[in-house]
Amino acid sequence: MGYNLLKGKKGIIFGALDENSIAWKTAERVHEEGGSFVLTNAPIAMRMGQINELAKKTNSEIIPADATNEEDLANLVAKSTEILGGKLDFVLHSIGMSVNVRKGRQYTDEKYDFTTKGWDVSALSFHKVMQSLYQADAMNEWGSIVALTYMAAQRTFPDYNDMADNKAYLESVARSFGYFFGKEKKVRVNTISQSPTPTTAGQGVKGFDGFIAYAEKMSPLGNASALDCANYTISLFSDLTRKVTMQNLFHDGGFSMTGVSQEVIEKFTDQD
Repeated sequence: MGYNLLKGKKGIIFGALDENSIAWKTAERVHEEGGSFVLTNAPIAMRMGQINELAKKTNSEIIPADATNEEDLANLVAKSTEILGGKLDFVLHSIGMSVNVRKGRQYTDEKYDFTTKGWDVSALSFHKVMQSLYQADAMNEWGSIVALTYMAAQRTFPDYNDMADNKAYLESVARSFGYFFGKEKKVRVNTISQSPTPTTAGQGVKGFDGFIAYAEKMSPLGNASALDCANYTISLFSDLTRKVTMQNLFHDGGFSMTGVSQEVIEKFTDQD
């Protein structure tokens, strides 16, 4: 059900890979709420996914771009404002990748070339995206930029590996760039710290199935789904949250504030 929360608003959505991805769900919801957008992803990711299907469904155009490449981003911003007919109102950064995780390297045995690549894709790219938007003066006043993160930025999850460091850096970029974007352009910058979500990227983390079950038992409201996250993102893109900026917003059914749940206590208590 749509409420026309984004009627007339324009933006860019990074990272839609397939129907399991949060960016995909967000694109569908933005379309339902009256917004228009350009879809973008790295060329290799686009070959793996079904982004053309999403573009057709939402009447959107696709511009391939490597989010670590400044020239690609400058081209993306210029073409997006041309296609959409003006400055942008929202941007979603939904990008993350760890080569160390993919290659099975432990946190205590990182290959630093892998670490650097993962940091560039997952975290520094957020700064590059915002710098491209900022220098091109491509955002309307009261626009909204959102990136997706995870609570491993604050707490240790052993198998999340160097992605935890990447997310911590990502959140710092949101605060630091959020200050300048807010002060000088009246643009909001926030991160959403989402529940573990069975996306294609999420399922690549070792022990993911066990952890998502644990998080479900720890969260008073249960895990937030990809669609739940899309709906929350819509609220941040809308004019209803104009004074929310530089925040890391936990969207996890209460997991982040729960010390221990009754279900977990019972699981580890001898009932004999």
